[in-house]
Amino acid sequence: MLTATNIADYFISLSNATENLISNLKLQKLVYYAQAWHIAVVKEPLFEEDFQAWVHGPVIPSLYFQYNSYKWHPIIRDDLNEDTLKQIGSNFSPETQEVLDNVVSEYFGMEAYALELSTHLEDPWLIARAGLPKDEPCTTVISKENIAAYYSQFLIDG
Repeated sequence: MLTATNIADYFISLSNATENLISNLKLQKLVYYAQAWHIAVVKEPLFEEDFQAWVHGPVIPSLYFQYNSYKWHPIIRDDLNEDTLKQIGSNFSPETQEVLDNVVSEYFGMEAYALELSTHLEDPWLIARAGLPKDEPCTTVISKENIAAYYSQFLIDG
């Protein structure tokens, strides 16, 4: 099984290759939507790690702390580029690659704050926060079951 870091490396490689730079905040949301849509479409998690319902949306703490030194600045890693993008992509099943392509198409061009706002309107984050004020810290796990139930409703059968 893949890890959240594998998916993050994919998005950072794409970011560096296309010069469409991403922050830690945006990275978290892209990885979240990759997991969410993979669960809905493929019917299994893309990776094991769980997201928590933080103030700024879904976050995998270990991934956040890996990149928190960048603060709000773009994550630029010279070791993640177009070549590594192809290399990382070669580890994906066709179904996973299709989900990631769709996530890129729908979300990659969005600003980090727009992605944050989007997650704040969606049931998985809202349920995990259970009515907490928007600025109240929270480490409650966003359940994969709630993710599956929410995103699956948007799939068209056929």
